[in-house]
Amino acid sequence: MSEPGGLRTLKKERTRQALADTAISLFLAHGFDQVSVAQIAAAAEVSKPTLFRYFATKEDLVLHRIGDHLGEAAGVVRARPAGLTPLEALRRHFLERLAARDAASGLSDLPDVVAFHRLVYETPSLSSHLMDFLAADVDALTEALAEGPGAPDALTARLVAAQYVAVRQVLAHANWSRIADGGSADDSAPVAVASAESAFALLTGGAAARGC
Repeated sequence: MSEPGGLRTLKKERTRQALADTAISLFLAHGFDQVSVAQIAAAAEVSKPTLFRYFATKEDLVLHRIGDHLGEAAGVVRARPAGLTPLEALRRHFLERLAARDAASGLSDLPDVVAFHRLVYETPSLSSHLMDFLAADVDALTEALAEGPGAPDALTARLVAAQYVAVRQVLAHANWSRIADGGSADDSAPVAVASAESAFALLTGGAAARGC
C-alpha cells in the first residue's frame, strides 16, 4: 500500500532538511571547501545520488535557506492593501523583519545565524551563487511591480526591483557586520532601523513618480 501524497512530501522535506543541517554543521566546523559531498552523504547516511536528488549542487545545501525566501518580496507587493504603494509595503515588511530579529534581516545575534552568514559571505563560491538567488528575486519582484492598473513600464519595474533587492542586501550585510564585530541585536537595532528608513527614503524618492 502506497503512502499518502502528503506524508511522502513531509518525509521528503524532513530528509531535505536533515541533509542541509548535516552539511551546514560540517561546513561550520571544517570550512566549506574542506568538506566533500561524499563526506556529507556519509555523515547523513545516504548515498551521493540520493543527496543530489535533493540538492543539485554543494552550494545549494547552504543557500536553500535563502532560496526558500525567493519571491517573498513579490508576495508582499501582491498582498499589499489597497492604496499602499509597493515600496511602502516593502519598507514596512523589512522593518517588521528587523523588529522580529529575523535572520534574513541580518539583525540576529543567535550564534548559529551569525556563523551561517559568515560562512556565506566569506566563501567565494557561496557568495557567487548568492548572486544567482538575488537575480531570481529581482525577476520575481519585477513581475509583481509590473502588474495591475497604474503599474510602471517594464524597464522601470526592473530598475526599482533591482534597487530594492540591492538595498535589502546591503542593509542585511551591514546589520550582520555590526553583530559579527561584537554588537548585540538589541543594541544594533536603532542604527539598523535608522539606516533602513534612510535607505528607503532614498529609494522611494526616485520611484514615487513612477508608480512604485
